[in-house]
Amino acid sequence: MKEFQQLVRGVKPETNQPSKDDIRSLFREFLNTNIPSDDEFLVTLIDGEIYKTSPRAIPSWLQENSNLLKHLGQLRKTEQGQFYTTEGVVIYRAEPIIRGGTHGVFVVVQSTINERRELAEVITVTVRVTLVVATVASLLAWVIAGRVLIPLRLLTETARSISESDLMRRIPVKGSGEIAELTITFNEMLQRLQAAFSSQRDFINDASHELRTPITIIRGHLELLGNDPQERQETIQLVTDELDRMSRLVNDLLLLAKAERPDFLKLKTIEISSLTEEVYAKAKAMAVRDWCLEAVASGQILADPQRLTQAITNLVMNATQHAKEGDGIALGSAITNGKVRFWVRDTGEGIPLYDQQRIFERFARGSNNLRRSDGAGLGLAIVKRIAEAHGGAVELFSRPGDGATFTIVIPLNLVKKVVV
Repeated sequence: MKEFQQLVRGVKPETNQPSKDDIRSLFREFLNTNIPSDDEFLVTLIDGEIYKTSPRAIPSWLQENSNLLKHLGQLRKTEQGQFYTTEGVVIYRAEPIIRGGTHGVFVVVQSTINERRELAEVITVTVRVTLVVATVASLLAWVIAGRVLIPLRLLTETARSISESDLMRRIPVKGSGEIAELTITFNEMLQRLQAAFSSQRDFINDASHELRTPITIIRGHLELLGNDPQERQETIQLVTDELDRMSRLVNDLLLLAKAERPDFLKLKTIEISSLTEEVYAKAKAMAVRDWCLEAVASGQILADPQRLTQAITNLVMNATQHAKEGDGIALGSAITNGKVRFWVRDTGEGIPLYDQQRIFERFARGSNNLRRSDGAGLGLAIVKRIAEAHGGAVELFSRPGDGATFTIVIPLNLVKKVVV
């Protein structure tokens, strides 16, 4: 339209030369030198009739719209607007020109029909592609989710099938990632539960067995209790001894149960030398043996003095029960390789190799029939629990006929070392 306005003013846009003044010549010259863009139509009107068009073939909706052409043919000033056809919206701009009594109108018509059609096609294709992609993505997601959820389904089925009497099932671990990590964690939890339930069953069975014997003894003697004063006194003494043994057993069982609790220890900083000497002084009063204090460590340790004293004392009692009068029993403490070590050594009959791990279990006794402890078999189990509660362990070195050495080892992170 700007080129046409420039042409009307008398200047050719392409050469800047004077243009012809005749309207028909202007229309012919402009149409011959300008090619309309897609969906654009150039229409020239003279005295209300179509003179020339570019392209020559114009759509039917423009030819048939005689009212529009009649309206445009009478324009006296520039006008732009739009009109509706059966196919869509068409916009136009008309520029009137009057020369020498001839009235002409130059009209540029732009159809949006093809653009709308193309847009509709793009939308249709986009919707179809989106639906296809969404369908394929949903199928893939369903397949992948099914594979991912298989371990979770197994986890659910295993959890439902678990009972107190059956904790043997485990979920197979496949691949890696969070699901595999969850499976491993769940299996480890089942392992701990199985160990806990198994330990509980063994504990109940052993405890009931150990308590049944003194109860049977007490009941039998009370049922046979006569009127003889001496017999009554002997029966009372026997019952009292059995009740004392039951009391010790119950206290030991409670101690082992408390060892599982986080408040089992009451930690404080203690001197290793003072603890060693105090335990040695108590040990010498337990039995007539050849006592020896081999070494005393200098330093401090963060520990529960009562529990640690109890553990060492249990080792001493164990040594006195397996060493004869005149046999040697040695105590000592040292700090080596970043660990505190408390040991009790005896020169008794020693412990067979096949018993050296078993004797730390609850209610376990050595299989050596020459000398048997009168205890319930909880002393060494208590020592082990106390050492483990301090983050340490109990070591045993023994050879049959050559005595045994029990050592409580506590790691460096609980030690404040002063002098080695």
